[in-house]
Amino acid sequence: MTTTDPLMRVHTNPQSLGRSRERMGLITEAARRAGSYVAGASHRPVYPATEAVAALDAFRRPLQDEPIAAREVLAELDAFGSPATVVSTHGRYFGFVNGGTDPAAHAASILAGAWDQNVGGTIMSPTASVLDEVARGWVIDALGLPSTAAGAFNAGATVANLTGIIAARDALYARQGWDVGADGLAGAPALRIVVGEEAHASALKALRLAGIGESQIERVPTDGTGAIDAAAFPTDTDAHTLVLLQAGNVNTGASDPFTQIIPGVRERGGWVHVDGAFGLWAAAAPSLRAQVRGVELADSWATDAHKWLNVPYDCGFVAVRDPRDLERAMAGTGAYLSAAHDAPMHRGIQMSQRARAVETWAMLASHGRTGLAELIERTCGHARHFAELLTSGGAELLAPVALNQVLVAFGDEAQTAAVIAALQEDGTAWAGATVWKGRAAMRISVSDAATTRDDVQASAAAMLRCWQMVRG
Repeated sequence: MTTTDPLMRVHTNPQSLGRSRERMGLITEAARRAGSYVAGASHRPVYPATEAVAALDAFRRPLQDEPIAAREVLAELDAFGSPATVVSTHGRYFGFVNGGTDPAAHAASILAGAWDQNVGGTIMSPTASVLDEVARGWVIDALGLPSTAAGAFNAGATVANLTGIIAARDALYARQGWDVGADGLAGAPALRIVVGEEAHASALKALRLAGIGESQIERVPTDGTGAIDAAAFPTDTDAHTLVLLQAGNVNTGASDPFTQIIPGVRERGGWVHVDGAFGLWAAAAPSLRAQVRGVELADSWATDAHKWLNVPYDCGFVAVRDPRDLERAMAGTGAYLSAAHDAPMHRGIQMSQRARAVETWAMLASHGRTGLAELIERTCGHARHFAELLTSGGAELLAPVALNQVLVAFGDEAQTAAVIAALQEDGTAWAGATVWKGRAAMRISVSDAATTRDDVQASAAAMLRCWQMVRG
């Protein structure tokens, strides 16, 4: 049977069908290998064995002249790559506030990978554009931010911070009659930048990328939890001032006193940006919301979905109170670009961009408000349990547990460093090192939804066992 429908001719073309079958077989094989990886990962040490890391040298070779079959490439990737990965999605990885992978979000990422949609402009993908729109609204709503705020998905909190800071910079200048888009930054009046002394490296890097140098940054002292001391915050800020606050100190989880700082800054014409890479999600949990009370009063916010939300990497999110401020800073035009004024490419740094919102939509759709709150509250409960177990074993808690971060020392600096090294070698769990108020410390970040009470108990026991071995 023949047809005059061009679409049907494409789909019944023998060559096209052959390529489709081959690709389907390859994707099925990849899914089989991924399933085997997930099934076996919990039986491996959290950090890969030395020999597995050494075997990665198999990848270090000159690019060959002839093609290699895709199935062979996949097999090689699995054979050498899988054993040398860090098992960060099975409940016992507590480093760097890295979230695990939510099942619905993971499954959505597989489907979205097959879609391969560019969501820069709405015309490029109706599906991805609608999911982006819906997920943006859900995130803003879950975080309790102004419903009129504009949002954008991006590559992570560093990019989100940069986007918010650029929007702030351009808005502050626009209020003074200086058009950055037309006149650039050369000759522009200096801005005053105020941050807490515990500001995260991500926010400081974003300031530098936005053209703001170290000499422009004014640091305010923090208290014993890492939150800004409200009594020490300057009261003479003005319309040239950009203030960076923090929701969730990366070591302690503590947040700055938003209600005591934000209103005054904004009344005097300044802009407040909040770096809330993980801590902003406390707003989604009723029992923890008070810790970020007043955060919704700011002008812009940055957070991650790939941390506490357990969405696959990479996925950040920025929100700006006034959509016009975000669009002023980010919009791009071109004769061939017919994207709507509020398309993602006009709200973020990237023009072409993958459909990141799909995975966040899937995670939020599968959990709902109650499931999201339960995830945040459960992991915070695990952090408190960690603290109880470790302090009962003699470890020193260096700061109160505010959210999902636990900061402990095991004796003196040398012993603490040795315990961390021993734990990472042990393989039961993984936690990293930090320095807090001049003290060497282990930082435990409970960010994986897969973590159970049993995981906490086994991990704490391993930490204390390593400490006993070090002392012995």
